[in-house]
Formats: sequence, C-alpha cells, structure tokens
Amino acid sequence: VQLQASGGGLAQSGGSLRLSCLVSGTIVSIKDMGWYRQAPGKQRELVAQIGSDGTTNLADSVKGRFTVSRDNAKNTVILQMNSLKPEDTAVYYCRAEEIYYCAGGKCYEDTVRFRTDAWGQGTLVTVSS
Repeated sequence: VQLQASGGGLAQSGGSLRLSCLVSGTIVSIKDMGWYRQAPGKQRELVAQIGSDGTTNLADSVKGRFTVSRDNAKNTVILQMNSLKPEDTAVYYCRAEEIYYCAGGKCYEDTVRFRTDAWGQGTLVTVSS
C-alpha cells in the first residue's frame, strides 16, 4: 500500500491550489482519508478528514475555504484549497486509516485481508503575501 500525493506548489494570497492523493495497492476498503500539515517549527495538525460515508471534519482555520472529497472507486482524496493565506504555508501530508487490502496483487473472496494505516509523502504548499 502506498500513498502518492501531488498538487502542491506556490500560490499567491487569495489564490487556490488542489491537492490529490492516490492510495495504490489491492485495496478492499478505506475508512478515513484526509490531510494533515506541518508548518516550520510547528506540530503536524489535522486539516481535513473524510470518512467512507462522506462525513467530513475540517479544522476551524480552514472552514469555508477548503473542501475535502474522495473518490472511493479510485481510492483518491482531494483537498481543494481556496482563499489561501500565508499561514497556510506548510508541508501537506495525506493519510489513510483502516486500509484493508489483499497481498499479492489479487483479491478473491477467500483471500486474507490485511489492515494498515499509512502516510503519503509530503507536498509543499507555499502561499506568498
């Protein structure tokens, strides 16, 4: 199981960026998917999370500006970031929790399922004032 994030970069204050994260592997299901961020000198914090039922949880600092969505068929989670502020500058990490998958690249009805949680590699978002 691997998480591959993309879409970071440089934006001006008030601009937009879109982050995408693909979970690859022989995935059966994923309970929660989301995004965390870590600014220089600060702890990693939750930005947005979405459950398998579509329930979302966003940090107060991004409510009204960021939206999170997922495509269960493609095992992808998207973070749409609008009205960006300089304080949004950070390395953004995608995360998937309670990933159930099959080993060996194939998944039959009687194939053993494994469970894991995983982080993607970080993608840098820089917002200039």
